[in-house]
Amino acid sequence: MEKIAMLGGGSWATALTKILSENGSRVHWWMRSKDDVQHLLRTRHNPRYLSSVAHDLSRVLPTTDLDEAVREADWLVLAVPAAFVQSTLDKLGRDELKNKRVISAIKGMIPGKNVLVTDYVAERFRLPHTRLGVVAGPCHAEEVALEKQSYLTIGSPDADLAEEFSRLLRNRYVKANPAEDLDGIEYCAVMKNIIALTGGIAHGLGYGDNFQAVLVSNAVQEMRRFVHALNPQPRDLSASAYLGDLLVTAYSQFSRNRTFGSMVGRGYSVKSAQLEMNMVAEGYYAVKSIYELNRKLQVSMPITSAAYHILYEKISPAIEIELLKEKFK
Repeated sequence: MEKIAMLGGGSWATALTKILSENGSRVHWWMRSKDDVQHLLRTRHNPRYLSSVAHDLSRVLPTTDLDEAVREADWLVLAVPAAFVQSTLDKLGRDELKNKRVISAIKGMIPGKNVLVTDYVAERFRLPHTRLGVVAGPCHAEEVALEKQSYLTIGSPDADLAEEFSRLLRNRYVKANPAEDLDGIEYCAVMKNIIALTGGIAHGLGYGDNFQAVLVSNAVQEMRRFVHALNPQPRDLSASAYLGDLLVTAYSQFSRNRTFGSMVGRGYSVKSAQLEMNMVAEGYYAVKSIYELNRKLQVSMPITSAAYHILYEKISPAIEIELLKEKFK
């Protein structure tokens, strides 16, 4: 029985805990909230996210003790919002992950540092990238809860690690496959949230499916330029780990980034949209990280720039999307 520390109490942490525990792994599930842990122990349900999922408490062990959860585990799965990764992991000693394999299920970057989660973990805990991996979609936690057919890709430079974690996830409704492109998959997972958010803004302004299709096709080109500038290597961006993840985030009713963007397009302030959603839209933070990272690269990124101008420079969404549409073909 594999022992896994799951860090985070949100939808994705809940969905992954369901998959892993039902496949036979023991999941030491760390959450910040004592009330949520107590509710889980009483009822077997997460009170805040995917509350329809009943967890088997013989395999799922909720706790607020981070050291205990990590100490018992062979694998560490990170599923906290990117903005809280540093404050969470800084509670651990630098050697506490020495013999563990770490999987990031986070679709964001470390704010302020503008680095990928796996790069931060590698530096903070002196881990080689061969002990790290990332989970990519296309997959929404809500559909996992409903046991709808889903697909995952596990990216890692270590083929054995990627295959082993893929095996832990496979079941009758989840297909998981390994891939070696850790950086490309992780950067594209960050960028697809920016695209979904910008598409949401356009939707909130009244733009239709025709514009959305053009935005997404231009987004693929933008992602290709940016990722190639950072990490040039052969990669097929039409694969499900890249294009599939982008499409499901850009179009799905479950996409919190699209929802957040749509609210901004309809006139909500960033703060009011965040408060009403009561969920983290990773794209908001990703926009700033990718935009600042691109100041050195100087890659043509009109979609990311438009989102940055709207969210951080308070340019009118209507004006900015009007300017953006003239750059598309």
